[in-house]
Order: sequence, then structure tokens, then C-alpha cells
Amino acid sequence: MKSAINLLSLSINHKNNMIKAVISGDIVSSTSLTNADRDLVERNLKRLLVELKNSFNIYGRVIKGDYLECVVLEPSNALLIALIIKGFVKSIHIESTSSDKKVNLFKTHGIRLAIGYGELSRFDPKKGIIDGEAIYMSGRAINKTATYNRERIVIKNTLFFISNNQEINNGFEPILALLDVIFGKATSRQCEVLYSKLMNNTEMEIAKKMGITQSVVNQHSTSVGLNAIEKAVNHFSDVIKAN
Repeated sequence: MKSAINLLSLSINHKNNMIKAVISGDIVSSTSLTNADRDLVERNLKRLLVELKNSFNIYGRVIKGDYLECVVLEPSNALLIALIIKGFVKSIHIESTSSDKKVNLFKTHGIRLAIGYGELSRFDPKKGIIDGEAIYMSGRAINKTATYNRERIVIKNTLFFISNNQEINNGFEPILALLDVIFGKATSRQCEVLYSKLMNNTEMEIAKKMGITQSVVNQHSTSVGLNAIEKAVNHFSDVIKAN
């Protein structure tokens, strides 16, 4: 969707509060990756945020190489954008050895993502200011699930939605849990196809980019459950628009 808001000139202060979605993200087991792989992930995330800005008019930034903040000006797009990020990160090919359990956690989960839906009291992209309950909620959700410096890491969920409406929160919880399972089981190749599909690329375009046939692209889409994922995205969008 295209927003009528010009992101570069947007500036919000306490007199003009806005209900928006903020996505906070934390790369799973980033400290277990090699320096080269951490740099690779950071470079690719920054490139993705440029693509998302051009396609969805979002504002995003990467902090300290492994933490992401993304303001979604059209909140109904928040789950779509979160899943694009999820699929993209899981599609990144890293060189770190798979014998390390923490590295395998990155390959399985990629990134934790929390969508905070609420007020932004201050937002100025030029100054890098993001302030308000939406970013507080998403940030707290990510921090609660952080696993830094733990010897034994068990990751149950990597997708979260938080708002002041508990009924909406409860409604999205099982959907996000199922999406978590789908993405956790998906291969990096399937995630690459999924990311590209969610970015509205055609199967022919994806096939050419990946160097595979269109039928293989279609097989990957079917195997990863693209139809179910699109239904979840559309349902999320409808609920947010209705509220």
C-alpha cells in the first residue's frame, strides 16, 4: 500500500499524537556468528529497510548491528512487513559452522520480531526520534525474550503483537504461534521465495533472480504454506483497519 504521508517531511510532536505500529527486532544468537557473518547480516538488513521504505513508506534503522526498529505508517501492513523481514533474515546464507547450537538457532529462527501497536507521541525521521507507547511495547516484548549470555537457550516464540486492546492481543496470539512454526520449519530457500513473493515479485521474476525454474518457485511457495500465510496477513490487516 502507498501512504499519502511523505516520510522525509513527517514530524510528529506531543500535540499531534498518532496511532502507528512499530516493529522491534533482535537477531537470534548474533554474538555466536563470525564477525564476517554479523557484518553480512547488518548490511543485508540495511538494504532490506531501503526496499521496504520504497515499497511501503516505512522508516527503519539498524542499531548496533543486530537490533532493528521499524515504524510502519500504515499499521495494517505491520504483519506483512514483519514476515518479509523474518523471511529475508532466514534466507541470508552465513558461513558460520552449523555444529554450534547457537548458530543453528539463528538458522532456524533468524530474528525475533515484536509489533507494538499504539501511540507515537514523537516521530521525526530526520532526527532519528521515535518516542511513544508503540515503540515501548515492542521493545519490552523483545527484551523479555532476549537470551544474551545464557548457556542453555530455548526459543519458543519469535513473533509477538502487543497493544492496549487485550482482545486483539489474544486473537493474534495463536496466529503468530502458527506462523512461528511455519517459519521455523522453512528452509532458507523457501524463505527467499516467501520474502520475494510477499514483496509482490512474480514467479518469473523470482525464478530469474534465484536461477531456478518457475515450477520450483511454485513448489517452494506451496511447501512453505504461502496461501495460509497470505490469509493470516489479510486477516491481520482487516482487524487493524477495523480498530
